[in-house]
Amino acid sequence: MASVGPSAASTQPALPSGPAVFKTIPYAFILPEILCGTWVWILVAATSVSLPLLQGWVMYVSLTSCLISLLLLLSYLLGFHRNSENWKVLDSLYHGTTAILYMSAAVLQANATINSEFGPNAPLNYQLNSAASFFAFLTTFLYILHAFSIYYQ
Repeated sequence: MASVGPSAASTQPALPSGPAVFKTIPYAFILPEILCGTWVWILVAATSVSLPLLQGWVMYVSLTSCLISLLLLLSYLLGFHRNSENWKVLDSLYHGTTAILYMSAAVLQANATINSEFGPNAPLNYQLNSAASFFAFLTTFLYILHAFSIYYQ
């Protein structure tokens, strides 16, 4: 006789929706990711871009990640996921991939910071690039935390 017990799907924690998104650990990282990512592209845009290829990639990664994370946050707030396990896979893959892309952007921004130490308007550009590098590495760390916490949940 087969025993009746809870299925494997019911042991998984439910995906949050509405304001509960801000109280659940993996999903609470989305808002800081958006805010720090916004600071990255604002600070890079405020500098006189001396290396357009390097800082162009930083701007692309930060702006695209910010917009996609905002869409993901809105979808969690509005409950589009309907507690599907596919959303966890999507979330983990997105944040893992974005963490890798953000790491490359943070390293390129650090290189641009080193190169902006000398040149026209050097003190201001160096300070802005330093702040952008800090926020790029902080955002990378947040994406890594989110990817691992959703994976091990």
